[in-house]
Amino acid sequence: MTIEVWWPRLRTETRQWLAANNGDAVPPLIVEEIAAQGGPAAVDTWWVDVDGSPGRGMPDDAVDWIEAAANGEVEGA
Repeated sequence: MTIEVWWPRLRTETRQWLAANNGDAVPPLIVEEIAAQGGPAAVDTWWVDVDGSPGRGMPDDAVDWIEAAANGEVEGA
């Protein structure tokens, strides 16, 4: 499922955290919430390693999409 589909299913607080910390490692609880809402599971190859962090990060296209959504450039986000 694409980010466009699972993003609106996330809690408002989660979307706000992801926008404010875009590009950073994503905490395990948020990774779990994303998976529960139809996004990639923690073990999915969609996630990328983050230098200097044991956490998982989002791929560049997802980071770009979240930035656009945070800037009001994505309809319905």
